[in-house]
Amino acid sequence: MSRRRGRKGSRGKQRFKGKLLTLVGMILIALYAWAGGEWPLDIPSPFKPSDKSVDHTITFPADRYPETANHIRKAIQAGHADVCTIDRKGAEGNRELSLKGVPVKKGKDRDEWPMAMCAEGGKGADIQYITPKDNRGAGSWVGNQLSTYPDGTRVKFVVK
Repeated sequence: MSRRRGRKGSRGKQRFKGKLLTLVGMILIALYAWAGGEWPLDIPSPFKPSDKSVDHTITFPADRYPETANHIRKAIQAGHADVCTIDRKGAEGNRELSLKGVPVKKGKDRDEWPMAMCAEGGKGADIQYITPKDNRGAGSWVGNQLSTYPDGTRVKFVVK
């Protein structure tokens, strides 16, 4: 008899754990929705990679490229990754996917976050129109910062 109770008790514990995890997940989703689709900055997001899986961190200069910096901040707050896994070979395909259906505007560039050169980029990337000088300067700056890192390197972006 004690064996039966032990088994039944362990099944009950497993069911309880499953229900508890479901409840926690529902609470997290409700919090995300309540915040208007933006994860509150003071609570670690379960939807983004943790800092532990980062190879390098770079600080993006908001004073030099303010429009791009503002776009990166807003995109990250909206739930896009703050980590870029370098994938230069996939950049062209990602750019095509992310810009599909986004019309060109005279005098503006279509800025993508995550960037096309990131494995996280592509379909679903956040697109914002910004001035070419800011966008291209920022792209050149990022390219120089990441030039020595091989594909597969995970780089966290911090905007300051």
